[in-house]
Amino acid sequence: MRIGTLQFATIAFAATLLATPATAADYFAGKTIDLLVGAPPGGGYDIYARVVARHLGRNIPGQPIIVVKNMPGAGSAKAAQFVSAIAPKDGTAIAGIMPGAIMGPLLDPRAEAVWDPTKVLYIGTANSGTRVCVTLKGSKIAKFDDTLKVPAKFGGSAPNDSTYEYGYLHKNTSGAIYDIVSGYRGTPDMALAVERGELDGLCGWDWSSFKSQKPDWLRDNKANVLLQVSLDPHPELTKMGVPTVFDYVKNAEDRKVVELVISQTVFHRSYIAPPGTPPAQLDILRKAFDATMQDKQFLEDAEKMRVDIDPLSGAKVQEVVAKLYATPKDIVERAKKAIRP
Repeated sequence: MRIGTLQFATIAFAATLLATPATAADYFAGKTIDLLVGAPPGGGYDIYARVVARHLGRNIPGQPIIVVKNMPGAGSAKAAQFVSAIAPKDGTAIAGIMPGAIMGPLLDPRAEAVWDPTKVLYIGTANSGTRVCVTLKGSKIAKFDDTLKVPAKFGGSAPNDSTYEYGYLHKNTSGAIYDIVSGYRGTPDMALAVERGELDGLCGWDWSSFKSQKPDWLRDNKANVLLQVSLDPHPELTKMGVPTVFDYVKNAEDRKVVELVISQTVFHRSYIAPPGTPPAQLDILRKAFDATMQDKQFLEDAEKMRVDIDPLSGAKVQEVVAKLYATPKDIVERAKKAIRP
């Protein structure tokens, strides 16, 4: 009887060990994960999200179907708010959002406190980007120095979008005198306006998105890349002789403001899950994202689509966002003014 009891207990314990990983592995089997993109179709964030979606499901145990759905609005804040407050908290809804949406509640005095970027759960970021200012050859603005003395029109989208906020950032910290024409839906519309002569250029265009959306501008030497904007110089742009934003920021306090605003490029293309997502599901998503970023098929697809991959783990992004929201109040107040008219 004692031997039989021990045998039964051993079998039961072994079955428990086997059942646990099987349950985790099967959780997403047969499910669909909605990937909400906080940007219009055809833009850089949409391109990135669709490349990620094509490969993420393969790296999740159970291989769920990833369905991309565009939810533009308020510089990705609409998608972020939906995921934060409405989306199911079971791992079946995630969002790809612009960094401006994460910085919005910190820097935008008009932002409604309807979501907290420190409370959502970060799955990871696909790229730590560099942004650029661009015009076309033949423009009266051939280099960034020209923006300091020649009146011009540069495009912008809306608050929380980099084309809007970086446009004003350079005006207020570097002395550029161009006017910002806002209201464009995204960089594809602004690029078309530049080609038509309606705009002279735009700032805040992600370098990787620029290469993906307008490869002919670079290939055929049609573009002037005026300025590179990131915490560290981009090797490719530096080799091209493109100056950095810090070459034009002389005031020490303004430099602190610029550093705060552009620190968002560290989590340039972030993917988030709702607050309250169970730790087990979050862990699966984070591990799958990290695996996707190293996946050979994904990297080949990304290269074909001309998008750069420089990932950061979800835990690290969570840490960076928390530190940003602990920035001293006086620097935050100066930054708020720098990115608005």
